[in-house]
Amino acid sequence: MLQLPKPTTTQKVLVSLSESYELCRQITSQYSKTFYLGTLLMPPKKRRAIWAIYVWCRRTDELVDGPQAASTNSATLDLWEKNLESIFAGVVSADVDLALVDTLENYPMDIQPFRDMIAGVKMDLYRSRYETFEDLYLYCYRVAGTVGLMTSPILGLDQAEQNAAPPWEKLYPGPQKEAVALGIANQLVNILRDVGEDAQRGRIYLPLEDLRKFDYSPEDLLAGVIDERWRALMQFEIVRARKYYQESSKGIKYLTRDARWPVWASLLLYQGILDVIEQNQYDVFNRRAYVPGVNKFFYLPEAWLKAQAM
Repeated sequence: MLQLPKPTTTQKVLVSLSESYELCRQITSQYSKTFYLGTLLMPPKKRRAIWAIYVWCRRTDELVDGPQAASTNSATLDLWEKNLESIFAGVVSADVDLALVDTLENYPMDIQPFRDMIAGVKMDLYRSRYETFEDLYLYCYRVAGTVGLMTSPILGLDQAEQNAAPPWEKLYPGPQKEAVALGIANQLVNILRDVGEDAQRGRIYLPLEDLRKFDYSPEDLLAGVIDERWRALMQFEIVRARKYYQESSKGIKYLTRDARWPVWASLLLYQGILDVIEQNQYDVFNRRAYVPGVNKFFYLPEAWLKAQAM
């Protein structure tokens, strides 16, 4: 099994640029098969850049959810942010960083979304409950909405579509709101899919106000109670996630044509996990919802047609 390089360890870089990108490809294909499939629909240069971004995000997440999570504290994440600043300055301290430095040279981007993701991961150190959806939204933006902002420079904008946009849509360069919405939607899916796993860590990401709305207690969730209250709560949360997918889809037409099919494919594939949760009768405590490998290919023609229709 391919191991992620330890985020806090400085090592001598022993690989070439092509080997660094290959490491990123292997890590992406191993840890996120659905996401990886979507990247294969991109031109080679763009897909390699996306892999480099994914690996940095994965390593960041592993600081609180990976093997060394027990030893992670605020100082660890502060050090990780310093390492991020070094990468943006072109300094490489790990084999996979070489690909990210090259990506930043090819696709200049703002460091702030990367900082925001670290801030989101830091929230997991001291917070395991969210009172309102507004509270949860901040977390979702930081750990996932930021990915949309990181990858937008790589995906690129169709200038003709941008010029043809109505005046109120020209106030902001590119579909930033929609890019964030896609990240929010994906994170909501992660939360719904991983309710059982998170409960084992003592974490509840579903807003407590939502639990009260359906008379379902945190104790019920931690005990894995599945009843009509739980099903109604999950239906409510799934509707919310789908609304964010609908909002995010409005921005795809502004992307370059070679990015529309892979983004549509990724959207539909990840949204498909919600269908599986429904098919499993909302049992996310004992069954992990995922789109089976063969079924993933059924989404590609629909994604292609949606991309051509724009």
